[in-house]
Amino acid sequence: MSRADTVAEARAEARAARAAYRAGRVTPTSGVAHGLVQANLIAVPADWAYDVLLFAQRNPKPCPVLEVLDAGAVESRMAPGSDLRTDIPAYRVWRDGELVEETTDASAAWEEHPDLVSFLIGCSFTFEAGLDDAGISIRHRELGRNVPMYRTARQCAPAGRLRGELVVSMRPIPAERVADAVTISGRYPAVHGAPVHVGDPAALGIADIDVPEFGDAPEIRAGEVPVFWACGVTPQAAIMASRPPFALTHAPGHMFVTDVPDGEYLA
Repeated sequence: MSRADTVAEARAEARAARAAYRAGRVTPTSGVAHGLVQANLIAVPADWAYDVLLFAQRNPKPCPVLEVLDAGAVESRMAPGSDLRTDIPAYRVWRDGELVEETTDASAAWEEHPDLVSFLIGCSFTFEAGLDDAGISIRHRELGRNVPMYRTARQCAPAGRLRGELVVSMRPIPAERVADAVTISGRYPAVHGAPVHVGDPAALGIADIDVPEFGDAPEIRAGEVPVFWACGVTPQAAIMASRPPFALTHAPGHMFVTDVPDGEYLA
């Protein structure tokens, strides 16, 4: 199968997945539309948009911005015909820094705040295709689970009214393949790039690797090393710490699947 055929097939899968999410299907998106870019979402009223943009600019590792939509816009240029109100499997609604609702349809958020500015932020699910192609197993996919994600003791650079700690995702990697995983992911800086830490979770301030704050518990086997990547859930930690009046995000692990081939972000 040619590269063009492969991309066309993946785009067809992405469109089918978005339609299924629009119809109410809820599932983590790791492994969906192999070879296409996935993205985290944070949407805020226009008067908070500059703070989010500045926070992302000062913290590009966890918050690499792929697209910023105009106030009130819901169709992403990365997926023509898409609708950010419905095309993500699950959303989180935040008020004054508190999680108040998870929903499969965020239309009410735009009705309440017609000026919402949406930010699509790179996701490590994108480079998982490269790991998989290299024969590096993705454990959470094997087990049908969500990727484990952890709040760390590392503080992000504050910006405007936003502050908060770095969030990381973790994948157990066979010790002999860690260097390969670092190299492969490092070629995709727009989707978090190379890991921020390899090895002892305590060095990140993670007290118990078996109890992630987001996602599902990991399974680390003999001969494997925990490898940690910056995570696009970091803005949600900033929401909790900074307590803006309103924000909308994706539910961790439930991403926006675009039509863009990951090769377009290959460094």
